[in-house]
Amino acid sequence: MRFGMTIVTLGVDDLDRAAAFYEQGLGLEPSAISQGAIRFYQCGAAVLALYPRTGLLEDAQLPQASLGEPGRFDGVTLACNCASRQEVDGLMARAVAAGARMVKRPQEVFWGGYSGYFQDPEGHLWELAHADFFTLNEQGGLVLPPPARS
Repeated sequence: MRFGMTIVTLGVDDLDRAAAFYEQGLGLEPSAISQGAIRFYQCGAAVLALYPRTGLLEDAQLPQASLGEPGRFDGVTLACNCASRQEVDGLMARAVAAGARMVKRPQEVFWGGYSGYFQDPEGHLWELAHADFFTLNEQGGLVLPPPARS
């Protein structure tokens, strides 16, 4: 059995606002299977889903008291690896123009790459990054080197 990340679901407080940000702001197209209270978007090798935050709690059988304040950092970041530094800058500008809040301007970082962070209108934190040592596949998915053998 293999573990693989296939879907990242963001719990949102306002599905229409979140969908508008990702569709009009970042240019994602909703999949034909999107319906009612859920939206699905192909994002490289993975899928991004938007679903009401309270519905996620219910689905996971967590108490409503687990629900944090909208816009608070939940200890999760999402990342979009880009093919170039220019792509990082362009995507950051597009996100900000669509209503995101720039948290960290794209810059050279300690790990040898180039990255910045924005917070979407629902409070989810995204890193936009480029690193020469990462390879992207045709779908924009990150291709990691094989595991080191001992």
